[in-house]
Amino acid sequence: MHHEQPFLPPVLQVLVVLFALSGAVGYFTLMLRTNRIRRLKHWPAWRLILWLSGTLMAALVFAGPFAEAAHHDFRLHMAGHLLLGMLAPLLIALSAPVTLLLRALPVTAARRVTKMLRHPVARFYRNPITASVLNIGGLWLLYATPLFQLMHHHLWLYLLIHLHVFAAGYLFTISMIYIDPAPHPSSHLFRTLVFIFALAAHGILSKFIYAEPLPGFPPDEVREGAMLMYYGGDLVDLVIIILLFRSWYRSTAPRHQYQKIESS
Repeated sequence: MHHEQPFLPPVLQVLVVLFALSGAVGYFTLMLRTNRIRRLKHWPAWRLILWLSGTLMAALVFAGPFAEAAHHDFRLHMAGHLLLGMLAPLLIALSAPVTLLLRALPVTAARRVTKMLRHPVARFYRNPITASVLNIGGLWLLYATPLFQLMHHHLWLYLLIHLHVFAAGYLFTISMIYIDPAPHPSSHLFRTLVFIFALAAHGILSKFIYAEPLPGFPPDEVREGAMLMYYGGDLVDLVIIILLFRSWYRSTAPRHQYQKIESS
């Protein structure tokens, strides 16, 4: 992009790195604490790897050479969108951070967290429709309005939008697949139907960007970014579909039949 870019100041990039490191240390500490409780199964190390991978991908969008290059190259910007809004939320959701927290906390504190999860506000935001509107609707608002151009001129807006992309992506992921405890769960059929509409809206948006390249970048570059959004998004969505259908099958298949499949 040729106009002035609101690059993250070095102090903010350092804060992002420190925040990611503190998250890694916090997760590892909770893992060690829960593994000392004999009545509980050991927390698998692969969940820690998922957490570290997810936080690293999110941090890359805010700090380092990739974050700076994404200001000038729409393809890298779209790659950052996929990392921050889709892949990082999926990896973090699969790391089951809420379950780990509830296992490690004292009973009284765990009950408080559970109460918060059952709060009507939490239920509203975790509803698949609400999460889809925040996630996909937010992307339409970003790319189909002047908001995309404005965020490259105002640092506070840039930060706010990127935080929204991650939060909305995480909400959407946990509204579709239940890795952590899910009070007031929606049916598999309802989640599948909402997911289909969200998937279609995401695909239409990528085609809209392809047909109407955003100003400030070379048109061919924008089209390549739109293709990355379309096909890269499909890959992440495919993982969510597999996990959602696997959960649906587990909930309907006879228990002995499922155990036989699991052991094979």
